[in-house]
Amino acid sequence: MVAEPDIRRHELAAFLRSRRERISPEQVGLPRGMRRRTPGLRREEVAQLSAVGVTWYTWLEQARPIQVSPQVLDALASALLLDPTERAHLFSLAEQADPHPDTPCPTVTPAMRALLDQLEPIPAAVQNGRYDFLAYNRTFGRLFRDLDALPREDRNSLWLAFTDDAFRSTVADLPEVLNSLAGKLRAAMAEHLAEPAWKALLHRLQEASPEFRRIWARHDVVDQSSRVKLIDNALVGLLRLEHNNLWLGPTSGPRLVTYVPVDEASRAGVERLQGLILAEESARHTAHTGQADGARPVVAVG
Repeated sequence: MVAEPDIRRHELAAFLRSRRERISPEQVGLPRGMRRRTPGLRREEVAQLSAVGVTWYTWLEQARPIQVSPQVLDALASALLLDPTERAHLFSLAEQADPHPDTPCPTVTPAMRALLDQLEPIPAAVQNGRYDFLAYNRTFGRLFRDLDALPREDRNSLWLAFTDDAFRSTVADLPEVLNSLAGKLRAAMAEHLAEPAWKALLHRLQEASPEFRRIWARHDVVDQSSRVKLIDNALVGLLRLEHNNLWLGPTSGPRLVTYVPVDEASRAGVERLQGLILAEESARHTAHTGQADGARPVVAVG
């Protein structure tokens, strides 16, 4: 029988290797070079980004019995651009406490947060391959429902579409959207079948939603093409918005999601939504301090 420490070491090694291979050199500011055969980053590049020795990191990916400190895990999580769920999984495999459990996702850089803010009133968010919302601007945060009012683990397109009444009530073509989301998840999950975070999401959806189980059983797959969505916003009414993805890495990874108005009525609607949000923030700030409010920063999850 294989001992549990051996299993954990091999799981940790496989997880690190899979994360390394999905990241392009350009994503972390490294040149690609002319003779690159390795998918993603080389081991020496991860070691360089994490400020650890190449031999030591190689041993880690070889599942050798070496000790890993929380500080080194923190550096590896940053170098490998792990999102909050992946970071938690890394520390769990290593049986170490995360010294910074609320560390922002490296994908959502200060420049990305500024971009989200500047895109307003156009609703925009950063989403990972599992459809978690990693960050979003104010208009996106109130487009379907008040995302700030939800715990981080519930800020996921599929979870909200299949289980959240407030979210579902805003989707004018709900059956079509549910079929599309389930098909997109199945297509994306083909590259992540053994990964705990993806399996946990699938299990959670199957446990919570008979509707999801029924659609999932069809084995339909759907591509990531853009489409016009009809959203019946609780504050400003019906909006016709074109959903677009701008990929920030591999197509199974994080992306910038925008909802661009397709007509003047919808453009006026998102502008009105932004105005209502700003008025609410100003009123709350004035009630609390007696002074006019300034701009609220983009929400970053994790």
